[in-house]
Amino acid sequence: MYYKSLDDLKAAGFQGFIPVSELQSGKIVSVPEEPGIYMVVIPEGFIPVFLPVGTGGHFKEKDPNVQTGILESSWVMDTCVIYIGKAGGKTSSSTLRKRLKQYVRFGAGDPVGHWGGRYIWQLKDSGRLLVCWRPSAPDEDARLMESSLISGFKDLYGGQRPFANLVD
Repeated sequence: MYYKSLDDLKAAGFQGFIPVSELQSGKIVSVPEEPGIYMVVIPEGFIPVFLPVGTGGHFKEKDPNVQTGILESSWVMDTCVIYIGKAGGKTSSSTLRKRLKQYVRFGAGDPVGHWGGRYIWQLKDSGRLLVCWRPSAPDEDARLMESSLISGFKDLYGGQRPFANLVD
C-alpha cells in the first residue's frame, strides 16, 4: 500500500474523508458502528503550522502538548497520512464511530481517553484535517491491521512512523 495521496488510500478501500470540523459538529453519525482502522490525513495544500499549545484534552490531568521542536522533527514529508488508528479487535468491542467520537472530543478539549494521536491537536487548522476509515472484515483483527499499516508506512518512509503515531 502507498500513503502518498488520498487516491492511494481510496484504492486501498478507505472511505469517508470527512473534515474533523464536520465530525465535531455532528457528522460523526456517518461513521460506521463496526470495528476497523482509520487514518487522519492532510488535505491537498495543507501546510503544517505547529502550535505551542493545542486543543487536546487533559486526560487524567496530563498535559497533551509537547514542544514544537518535537512536532517539527516528527513531521513526515511526502505523505498525506499523519495518524493511523484502530477501533475494536479481538479484545475490544469499540467501533469506528465510538473511537472517532472519543478522538474528536479529545481534540475539542474534553478530558477523554484518547491519548494516541494527540500531536494532531497542536496543528493549526486541525479542523481541516480529513478522517477516513476502513471497516474490518469478520476474519480481520483491527489491532493487526493497524500494526501492519504502521509497519508498511515505516518501510516506505525510512523507519519513521506517521506524524502522530507514537508507538508501533
